[in-house]
Amino acid sequence: MTTRTRLSHLQQLEAESIYILREVAAQFERPALLFSGGKDSITLVHLALKAFRPGKFPFPLVHIDTGHNFQEALQFRDDLANRIGEKLIVRYVQDSIDQGKAVEEKGKFPSRNAIQTVTLLDTIEEFKFDACIGGARRDEEKARAKERVFSVRDEFGSWDPKLQRPELWNIYNGKIHVGENVRVFPISNWTELDVWEYIKAENIPLPSLYFSHKRQIVWRENVVFPVSEFVTLDSSDKVEEKTVRFRTVGDMTCTAAVESEANSLDDIIREIQTSRTTERGSRLDDKRSEAAMEERKRGGYF
Repeated sequence: MTTRTRLSHLQQLEAESIYILREVAAQFERPALLFSGGKDSITLVHLALKAFRPGKFPFPLVHIDTGHNFQEALQFRDDLANRIGEKLIVRYVQDSIDQGKAVEEKGKFPSRNAIQTVTLLDTIEEFKFDACIGGARRDEEKARAKERVFSVRDEFGSWDPKLQRPELWNIYNGKIHVGENVRVFPISNWTELDVWEYIKAENIPLPSLYFSHKRQIVWRENVVFPVSEFVTLDSSDKVEEKTVRFRTVGDMTCTAAVESEANSLDDIIREIQTSRTTERGSRLDDKRSEAAMEERKRGGYF
């Protein structure tokens, strides 16, 4: 008599994500994995190692560097690419600004989050990528919840939630017209807590930003905001030193921290289990309007 082994919740999520990554390799000619140095894209790289080793990845890692990134994330990005021996392509938002293709925001906290779309679309065109894999999850934000796993973009990079394909069972349709591309989200069905529990189970290294550390901060819109060279302070700003960590890692001009003493994976998991705020509640670019994320996605944002 054959005994069937029941997969745990994390094992089921892992198996689904590996299946999706292999579907990308099978269905597309020139895919890429968008890598930011954040926990979700790091998890994707770990899943890709399981999906394709001992062979090489069938896609490069691609980072759109806004120029406002945390140095810890950039260093981790470079170290990881070197450690696993995979190709890393970096393109810079500053180049798009210098070429007159993107206009930088003015003001005290000038975010480059929206204009990185210009650089991303140019990079897709430069390398003729027909699929871009990313670490977005449906629980992050309500616009993310409208995404399919294979999310089709038109020839201008635009996303229309009303023109997405049904995905029955585990059947994914990667057929596209010339000029179109697909954004693929292998961890769509994961939650923030799932990601952290998987990171713990697999002993996945992370940038130090995610763990408690002392940092100079100012208060902005009732959230803890990191002091950096990209933020213009004035006489009304009171710089303090707080023990903080980051739940999500974006630009230094739009990513707030949370006061926290969590300096281990167990501490972080307990903190998330009891938290009443969302992960992206500390992303100020999402608060600019009720539909900020959806507006950016319609324009080609990841």
